[in-house]
Amino acid sequence: MYCTRKVTEDLIWVGANDRRLAMFEGVYSVPEGVSYNAYILKDEKTVLFDTADKAVEKVFFENVAHALGGRTLDYIVVQHVEPDHSALLSQLLLRYPEAQVIATARALDMIARFYGPVANARAVGEGDVLETGRHRFHFLLAPMVHWPEVMVTYDEADGILFSADAFGTFGALNGALFADEVDFFRDYLDEARRYYTNIVGKYGMQVQALLKKASSVKISMICPLHGFVWRKNLSAYIEKYDLWSRYEPEKIGVMIAYASVYGNTENTAEILACRLRDAGIETDMYDVSVRPGSDVVSAAFKWSHLVFASTTYNGGIFIRMEEALRDLAAHNIQNRTVALIENGSWAPQSGNQMRAILEKCGNIRILDEKVTIRSALADSQLPEIDRMVEAIRATMPAAAVTSAASFEGETEPSAMFRLTYGLFALSAREEGRDNACVINTCMQVEERPGRLAIAVYKGGLTHDMVAKTGRFAVSVLTEEAPLALFERFGFQSGRDKDKLAGFTAFARGVDGLIYLTENANARFNCRVTQAVDCGDHTLFVGDVEESAVLSDAPSMSYGFYREHVKPAPAAEKKTGWVCKVCGYVYEGETLPEDFVCPLCKHGAADFEKME
Repeated sequence: MYCTRKVTEDLIWVGANDRRLAMFEGVYSVPEGVSYNAYILKDEKTVLFDTADKAVEKVFFENVAHALGGRTLDYIVVQHVEPDHSALLSQLLLRYPEAQVIATARALDMIARFYGPVANARAVGEGDVLETGRHRFHFLLAPMVHWPEVMVTYDEADGILFSADAFGTFGALNGALFADEVDFFRDYLDEARRYYTNIVGKYGMQVQALLKKASSVKISMICPLHGFVWRKNLSAYIEKYDLWSRYEPEKIGVMIAYASVYGNTENTAEILACRLRDAGIETDMYDVSVRPGSDVVSAAFKWSHLVFASTTYNGGIFIRMEEALRDLAAHNIQNRTVALIENGSWAPQSGNQMRAILEKCGNIRILDEKVTIRSALADSQLPEIDRMVEAIRATMPAAAVTSAASFEGETEPSAMFRLTYGLFALSAREEGRDNACVINTCMQVEERPGRLAIAVYKGGLTHDMVAKTGRFAVSVLTEEAPLALFERFGFQSGRDKDKLAGFTAFARGVDGLIYLTENANARFNCRVTQAVDCGDHTLFVGDVEESAVLSDAPSMSYGFYREHVKPAPAAEKKTGWVCKVCGYVYEGETLPEDFVCPLCKHGAADFEKME
């Protein structure tokens, strides 16, 4: 029975999942399975983008037949000849003999060697175009990402990049096709990194070349051959590829990989990890004897500092550690700081041999503070561990090292009100619905590209819209803004009311998001690049894609709002608490600790007792 999903109105996913595959490419474990993605386009002409692995033959052909709905198949675009994407090509041509195969000349040569020559084929090169009706496809060569024949395909009509093996991930899809249908960065980023670093990691320069090509076109969706389709917040994932392909670490901290026979080298690694943590440095540990090498490679790409601890075995490096190090070198690891621990009961040799492997890698700094143990770490050697910790700490940015000490002094909540804020209308749009709210935190965090950060209360509808769509617009409110504007956008919830009903003083940016055309002096339409969980608020960081000055009126500060705009508490004597933000009055002698203002959504800390 077919199992397909619609990607767009005329693009259908016809791939399949394989959860019984033990080892991807015969070497990488895939405990959560893998997906083989293929796509059918139904335009004036029909196009199939790649095929699939023979393991999913039955459902693949059922999917293709269902998607075509009785139509002929006009074109088969082969972006990558690796058999997990082309194994069914010969059978497909038997079923659809009229289809023309489109691929690079090198790909067609490989197809001939794998499956025999194709009679009806068209070789394409850089910039060649295929027109199918509404769609116009541009072919971009991507050699060694990660085979030499690879190309990617850009759909000019819908801004879709068919990215071959780039931007893929390990793991079956489990019903979800789009990355925004899951918590990708929480649940799948590790597997995405493991996929990239082990499959493509060696070819960072080639990936950078592809990213440069991709930056020249407007991409609204990425359709890879493994893993999820990206239609929202693409930049966050592209930034990961940019980091990985430049061999820059994602996190400042230490990966400790160790090989231990009787536990003493492991014990030394544990002691080091504890003392690094005492120094405020994040750590991650791997026993190379039991963790797959692909995990170690992935972690090495993630962390800024690497420690390798190995016993000496047959006069050399312990077997599993040597495999891990040579695997890292083969994947072109660069730009890391490394420390070494060696063990040897009578002739410790592993340290120098580990150094010899790593010195061949690009821009690897190996610390002089090596620790040599003979059988087991002695008490007298703890200062050596401390010196290694200090050497690692000295090579880290100060901001990355958290302080181990904490002090519990007195805090005065009203001190927060000495901070200066502005007031802004934040708008978002999801599935045809607009919403807006008032926020008091918006700041520029980078000049080039223009980048803003906003803090948004999690309980609001606008927050959820921004989180789901990856887009927001900010209008800078002026001192002319009346109380009615704050009552509309700040004192009621978009979950209960349509805040835009009857409101006409707005226009839309090119992204479709609204901004205010009155009582605002500037506006910014942004694409989210990062989201930081800050407790009851989320800090969204976004690249400015469109901005404009709307008037010369002065911006409204929070102090101006409190002095001139905010409604004053009722004059009559009441027993209660007043919100210092919006003026809402809670009547009662005691304010519950978990109380949230029903108007502005601020908590109990922002209320003061009425005198």
